[in-house]
Parts: sequence; structure tokens; C-alpha cells
Amino acid sequence: MIPAVNGSLPGPTINIREGDTLVVNVINNSTYNITIHWHGVFQMKSSWMDGANMITQCPIQPSNNFKYRFDITGQEGTLLWHAHVVNLRATVHGALIIRPRSGSLYPFPKPYKEVPLIFSQWWDVDLRLLNLRPAPVSDAYLINGLAGDSYPCSKNRMFNLKVVQGKTYLLRIINAALNTHLFFKIANHNVTVVAIDAVYTTPYVSDVMILTPGQTVDALLTADQLIGRYYMSISPYISASNIVPVPGNNTNIRGLITYVGSTSSASPATSLMPGVDAVSTAHRFSSNITSLVGGPHWTPVPRHVDEKMFMTMGLGLDPCPPGTKCIGPLGQRYAGSLNNRTFVMPATISLQEAYYYNISGVYTDDFPENPPLKFDYANFETRTDYEYKMMFPERKTSVKKLRFNSTVEIVVQNTGVITAESHPMHLHGFNFYVLGYGFGNYDPILDARNLNLANPQMRNTVGVPPGGWIVIRFIANNPGTWMFHCHMDAHLPYGIIMGFIVQNGPTKETILLPPPSNLPQCMRNPTIYESPTTNVDLSC
Repeated sequence: MIPAVNGSLPGPTINIREGDTLVVNVINNSTYNITIHWHGVFQMKSSWMDGANMITQCPIQPSNNFKYRFDITGQEGTLLWHAHVVNLRATVHGALIIRPRSGSLYPFPKPYKEVPLIFSQWWDVDLRLLNLRPAPVSDAYLINGLAGDSYPCSKNRMFNLKVVQGKTYLLRIINAALNTHLFFKIANHNVTVVAIDAVYTTPYVSDVMILTPGQTVDALLTADQLIGRYYMSISPYISASNIVPVPGNNTNIRGLITYVGSTSSASPATSLMPGVDAVSTAHRFSSNITSLVGGPHWTPVPRHVDEKMFMTMGLGLDPCPPGTKCIGPLGQRYAGSLNNRTFVMPATISLQEAYYYNISGVYTDDFPENPPLKFDYANFETRTDYEYKMMFPERKTSVKKLRFNSTVEIVVQNTGVITAESHPMHLHGFNFYVLGYGFGNYDPILDARNLNLANPQMRNTVGVPPGGWIVIRFIANNPGTWMFHCHMDAHLPYGIIMGFIVQNGPTKETILLPPPSNLPQCMRNPTIYESPTTNVDLSC
């Protein structure tokens, strides 16, 4: 058995229109604590509904329920929902599709059909074992819950999309994988990207794409090849410089594109997938997409910046608890950090409740705008005091307060102190402009001159290149507490997290509302879900 929603993997697709109010009653019949996060939804004036465990709410206890209710405004496209308690999102996830308001049109020709494609990871073990460090490597990847003919357990069961020659299909693609970036490719076909993270883009033609965990892509597929069968394939992108890919985990997982009129005896066409370490391929796709200027919900980049932050990120080390043995270098355990802060989840009350009720001792509002020591751009490759300090970060529940409606710019520098790898950073409650990507150390003079202020892509989740940097900008116009964190689930316990508290605005419409009367309360330590009371069988 696995934890699942309504008995399915992936869970049910939620279809709504922009402007709708979404009401979802989550009934927890499992033995786990649970929250549901509506990944990428702005939650304007409804931050209590964000579903971030111990940030905006305590979890829903077993045999309890909680009704999420919020408006969908200013967004169209593909998002996802998933559990926000460690590891549970491996099987508790699904698509959230936002179509234009009735009478409104897509900014591209209407497709013949729309098809969700949800990518995920599969383990042939009890999900509780994923709490181990290091977590077990996944046994397979799934397309819409099926592993295809590359995986012996699936007995040739694979997702099969039947298409009509000459018709165009809108693929709503979601990477719901727990920890892995994934390449996606369809043999002999190009696709045209028209949206990312529910933001319309300038049409971008590609034969391959990369999605980090938590990212979505809307792409048009025209069935313009000879009648036949064609594999669609996903494969992992392993960007960490010191991780050797595990045999068996690198198998391309396949689904099928089957043209109406083709014969089942015809061998499907295949495609050569990028290598697991194809950094240039991943970077080319990620960095070449731009926003659709003048499209629905497009807004120009704010030029004045009120808050500038330089944020270093990566994996460091933490002292091993007494009497235990740790697997990290120097006998230490791994600890992630942002600006030398390893985030510690609150244990007795949610961060937003502590802020709203002015409860002291739960968090500090001293998250630094810059690293604790001067960042040496020219000599960072050497063992500097800064790098040594970052190896042993400070453990704290640390947040940064932002004035309402202030414009915030963040340079996120991927340091690679322990290893250089891509980290998908996700900001709750907002989209942000991605003004630039790069490798090496960010140059505040040269790189700043080349930022895209005209038509940058907008996202809620962005991969920081291995050993590289990104520059993002957003408007803090949504009061409440919001996580900014790595969306690789294995890195959440390491603490690659910080919080923003957006303060109240000047009007009744711009203040944080009181919590709902039925907001779940913390009854026991909710930061790690309890073990199930029955045996769990994840075998074939």
C-alpha cells in the first residue's frame, strides 16, 4: 500500500478557470500527518491556505479533515498540488489546471485536445525509509503512474497517447518527482513551449526539455510525422559533480505516442536522450525561454528595487549528534544553508501563527541580506574564511521581513562547497522574474549589465545552475509568511530553506486576515510523519 488521494497515482486532476473559487475538503484517512500545498498558486489574501507544513499551518492529523478554500486570480496554465510533509509528495500529488475565464482564449491556436503528463519517482521500499540519509535511490520513474517497458515490474504497461495525424495537442507537463530533474523528449517530434509555471511564454520550439522538481511546462505537440508509433521518454539529469549515477536508475522511462491507423506490430521510433550530466542541454532550454510580452496577465519588470539580497546556497556540514555515526565528510552530517543559516522547522506552532499572534521564541527576523563574511568573487575557488564558515552553518528558524509592495531582487549564488549541483528554488505565494542565469561566480558589474529587463521568463520554481547563479525579482504584494526553499525533498531536512514575512499594507484589503476557525492545531511533533500502523507493501 502507498499513501494516495482517492486511491489513484497520480491523484485526481483539478480543473478550474481563472477567477474561480476552489474548495477542497481534505479528509485524512491515513496514518500520517498531512498538508496539501497548492504549488504556484498566489494565495492572494488567503495565505492560511498555502498548505506549507509548520509555515502556514500545523498538519491535518489522522482521522481529521480541513477544508481549503481560495480564489484563483491572475493565473492561467498548469500547476500542481502535492503533500508538504516529508516524502509524502512522492505519491500524494496531482495536476492543477487553470483555464482562461469563460469567453477568453488562449494566446495560441486552440488545441485539438489537452493531455496532462505527470512525471514522478517510484521506490520499491517503504516510504519511511526515505527518511534515511542518504535516502535510497528511486527504482524507476513514472509517466502518469506507469513505468513503461523499460522497467520489468511494469510488464509493458505504459502511458499511451493516441493522436490523429495533423492535429495539435496541448501537453500539460509536470515534474512531480521528489528529488530528480528530468529530461523529456518525443522521438522524431519537436514541441512548442507556450507556458511555464502557469505563465505564458514567447513560443519556443525544442526537441528536448528539462524540468526540475516542481516545474511545469505547457507545450504544443503537432502530430506531423508518418503514421506510426513513437516513444516519449524521460531520463534523469544528475548535476551533482561528485555523484556517480547508480546503474539501473538511469533507464529511460517510456510512454507511447500512437498515431490512429498505426499497427501494434510496428516497432516504436526511439530517440537519443541527453546524458545524465548534460549541463549544457539543460541550461540551453532553461535560459532561452522568455515571457509573452502583452499576453494575458503579463506585467513589465519593475525597475526600481527596494530590497537587494545576495544569497549563497549549498550543502555544508553539521556536527554529528553524540553517540551516532554520520556519513558526511570529516565524520559530520550534511547541512544545507542559505547565507550560512540552516533552517529549523518550528515544532509546536506554525510560523504564520507565531507572527500573527506575536508569539516570541518561535523565529528570529534577522535573516541576513548578504553572506556573514565578505564573498570573494575573484578567489572563491581557494579555501577562504567565507567558505570554511559556510561548511558549518548556524541552525536557526530565520526569516526576512519585507515591507508591503516592496520590490525585492535576489542574487542566488550556488557555492558548491560540498558539491556543485542544480538546486530548484521555489518561492511560495509569488511568481518572480528570472532576470539572468550564469555559471561560476556572479559578477555584480559585468553580469548585472546583461540582465534581461525586457521579457524575462516568470516562474515560481527555478533551477540554480550547478556552481552558478540566478537573479530573480518579485513584488512583495501579498501579506503573510512564505517559504523560499529547495524543492528537492531530500534537501528539506538539510535546511535549504528561509522564510519571508510580508508585512501588512495600508488598507483593509492589504492586511493578513485572521486564521480560519478550523485551522489544524499542533497536537504532537508534526515535522516528521508517523510510521503507519499497518505493513506497507511497495513491491510489484
